[in-house]
Amino acid sequence: MAERSAHLHPVEESVKAALMSPQSVTLPTRSNSRAVIWLVALTCLPEIVLTLLETSPFGGGNLRGTAMMLGAFWNGLLNGWEPVYAFQREVMFVSYALLHGGLLHLIGNMIAVLALGGIAVARIGERGFLLLYVITAIGGAAGFALLSNSEAPMVGASGAVFGLIGAWKFWEWQARQHRGSSMRPLWRSLIGLALLNVILWLALSGLLAWEAHLGGFIAGVLFAAIVTPTLRHRI
Repeated sequence: MAERSAHLHPVEESVKAALMSPQSVTLPTRSNSRAVIWLVALTCLPEIVLTLLETSPFGGGNLRGTAMMLGAFWNGLLNGWEPVYAFQREVMFVSYALLHGGLLHLIGNMIAVLALGGIAVARIGERGFLLLYVITAIGGAAGFALLSNSEAPMVGASGAVFGLIGAWKFWEWQARQHRGSSMRPLWRSLIGLALLNVILWLALSGLLAWEAHLGGFIAGVLFAAIVTPTLRHRI
């Protein structure tokens, strides 16, 4: 029995270590960051103005339609459509993230930015956060351009939101790897994220721009992997 116990001791220790390793990994965050608050305020401004004008006694005319025409992402502009103004094809890769389909759409995205922005600021600073946001917004537009053949306008900051999620999940992976924690919670959260997109796509009758979500997420992971390849790296 003594010999058997000696052989089992390393196994028991490894099992104990696995059971004792933290399942939840909490990343540092910096609340009330000026960069995050100002970005949220800037993104809220167009929708608030459009909503106020539409509900005012004077009416907003077709101002929302004009805003969509000028600022939304249009696949057609990459396939022969004539732009309304110079560099619209390039501008729309960012401007679409400043427009939303309504207050509920805006609120959902901005809550996510407020929640995730502090994590990005704590890791890469305010300038790094803004750079990450812009690059992942562009990544979201690129994903929509590559994977969707829709001619409808695409708007919303969710491409950048999923970019923040992508960076967050990469940093969580780094932390788990460093601590020797289980990766199962990470994979479960990613599967849940994918299922959420499927459910929303079905609930919205296919109007969810999952292509932008995927493009933003991949851009966020790549950004974090390049800029912060180890836990020691910061911006």
